[in-house]
Order: sequence, then structure tokens, then C-alpha cells
Amino acid sequence: MNVVIIGGGIIGLTGAYYLRKAGLEVSVVDKNDLTDGCSFGNIGYISPSHFVPLATPGIIKQGMKWMMSSSSPFYIKPRLNADLVRWGLTFRKSANQSLVERNAPHLNNLLQLSRQQMTDLKNDLEDFDLLEKGVFMLYKSEITGHHEKVMAEQAKQFGLKTVICNKQQVQDYESETEVDVAGGVLYLDDCHVNPAKLMQALYKRLREIGVHFYLNAEVTDFEKTGNKITSVVTHTQPIPADEVIIANGSWMGELSKLLGIRILLQPGKGYSMAYDQLAHNLQYPSILVDDRVATAPIGQWLRIGGTMEISGHSDNILPKRVQSIYDAFKKYYPKMDLAQPDTRKAWFGYRPVTPDGLPYIGRHNQYANLTYAGGHAMMGVSCATGTGILLNEIIQHKTPSINVDAFDPGRF
Repeated sequence: MNVVIIGGGIIGLTGAYYLRKAGLEVSVVDKNDLTDGCSFGNIGYISPSHFVPLATPGIIKQGMKWMMSSSSPFYIKPRLNADLVRWGLTFRKSANQSLVERNAPHLNNLLQLSRQQMTDLKNDLEDFDLLEKGVFMLYKSEITGHHEKVMAEQAKQFGLKTVICNKQQVQDYESETEVDVAGGVLYLDDCHVNPAKLMQALYKRLREIGVHFYLNAEVTDFEKTGNKITSVVTHTQPIPADEVIIANGSWMGELSKLLGIRILLQPGKGYSMAYDQLAHNLQYPSILVDDRVATAPIGQWLRIGGTMEISGHSDNILPKRVQSIYDAFKKYYPKMDLAQPDTRKAWFGYRPVTPDGLPYIGRHNQYANLTYAGGHAMMGVSCATGTGILLNEIIQHKTPSINVDAFDPGRF
């Protein structure tokens, strides 16, 4: 069986890893050269703590306030676009409490499966750092603090270990620099990686075990017979396929149109910046909850990032949004000596965002040999290994490790 995976991000590569380990012939097609993309410059969290889907009841009201400011954590660029309108209306419909309560256990199952498998992947690849010390949710306002404490109690129902800390207790953990917060919650099950090193280690191993790569190869069409795809056509050649997996991140919706399939998905641009050779660095990664900024320290290296900008695949960098990430960091860590960012050179990537906050994982009913894997938003790394396990099971018609009905790619 020859499986062709379209997309060489973290989801595509972990899918290739588990499929190839199971003995299948695997080819990965990507329009770039696997040296950059959303899987390289993100924060690198593996976070079972993120069991609440993005589409929550409060996000509509808060989002309406934020979207009026180009420097806020969430911004939608106003534009007439039919795909954006359909996505927005579905997002609004999905942001209700009953749906969140129904979806959270499914997302938790995927996160837990991925967390279990990540340690095994680390033992196999070895060439990347996996720091298993937890992630802090830090807050400056008591209103936010109350919400985080409620979330910590919900997390316990899913078997997660948390430590609720006051200001001094947070400072005791963070021994190298001053922290200006009201308190925080430490999620001990969370961990983090340098995502670029993870991607490089995966790519190296996949080549060693015989995965075929077609890089700088853009998919232009599909050849079909009846309800089966027989080959993936690039601008240079057709690639025969017994099974096809679409895992090309935020470009999934555009590619699907070649098959006559409408997938609701929007690219959510995020920014980040990295610092190295820091004499005094953070001891713990953290999400600065009031400002929606995340930090990821590894040794003397530090990445900070955030924002969700729904503006299509636009390469324009909004300097105010980059600056707001830096300014938020300085509010929480006022004594950290970080240089002002060059807003023109900030890294950015496109997160694939579904209307209900759940990814698309599973076969599509329009074609007998077509499977989707994507739409993980900010949780691509968090859900990567679990998604890879599921892809192997789905392709081989095995019973999935977890129920995947909630991830049905044809649900909208």
C-alpha cells in the first residue's frame, strides 16, 4: 500500500512516522523545503491542559472587543470573503456551552494520547529536547485568577495534576528573575520542545527508514477513478496513491476545492521571536493569560509568541502586534533584559483554525481512500503523535485508540 501524505508539517511527519513504522510505503509531498512553516516557529507546547476547545461562549464577546484593535490578542481583518463569512457564522454557532462540554472530552482524549506517545518518540529520535517540568498559567487580575482556578478544578476531573500558586509561590518557582503577577496555576503534565529541532529530528529519521519526499512540489490536481483517488498530481509529476492524506495545515481548504470538497478552515496568523545566550532565563514556560502571550525557555534560549490574526494568507507583518507580544512579556517579567524586537523580521506562521476548535481527523465520505488530518489550531505539536497513531489505525482499517467521531472532516 502506498500512502501519499500532502503536507510536511508536524502532523504530516508524525503520520508518516507511524505509518512507515507499521510497514507501509509512505510519500510526503510539500510545496516548500521543510525548513520553515508553522511547525517550526511555534511555542512547542505539548499541553494536555488545553482541553477546552477554542470556540467557547465567552470568546465571541471578548473577540468583538479585541478585533477593533490591530494590537489586541485577537484580530480579524475586515474583508468580503465567502469562506470567512461561512467560517465565522459556524464559529459563532459552535461557541455555546453545551457543545464545549460535549467536545472537551474528545479533545482531552486526543491530548492525553499524544502526551503518552511523545515520550516514546523522544526515546526513539533523541535529537531534540523534551522538557517535562510543566507549564504555568500566569495572571495579573483576580478575575482571570478565579477563572484559572475553576479551570484547574476541571482539569483534575480529566486526571491532570495542577499546583495553584499565589504571587510568592510563583516567584519561588521562578528563581532567576522577578515575576509581576497576582498568581498562577502550574500544569505538571504539560511539557515543551524546541519545535524546529523536533521537525529536523523527525525528517532525518523518516529519511533513514525509507519515507519518500517530494519537496518544492505543489499539488495542482488529483487523478480519480470512480470514488477513488489514483494519483496526486504535482507541477512536475503524478504520484500514484492507494491512500491519500491531506495534512497541509492552513492550506487544507484551498486544496480541497480541487476535489470538490468544502472544508471550513481559516489561517490564524501568529507571531514569535527568539532570543539566545541569555545570562538569566526563565525556569518555566508560561502562558500570560491576560495578554494571551506564551513563553518557552530551553537553557539560555527563549521564544515568546502569541496573537491570533485572521487575515488570510497575508505575508504582511503588523508591527503593533509584534510589539504587543514584547510589551506583554515585560509586564510580567520587568527585569528580564530582552532587546526590542525588529518588528519587520518577526517570525510568523499560519495556524489552521476550524470553526469549533476540534481538528479534522478521519476519512471523508466523498472518496473511499481520502483521509484528513489538520485544523489543530495552536495545538499541532500537542496533538501530533496522537494524530499520527490515529492515521495509522484509520488507514489500516483498525479500531482507533480513541473515538474519532467528533473529528469527522465532513461535520460542517
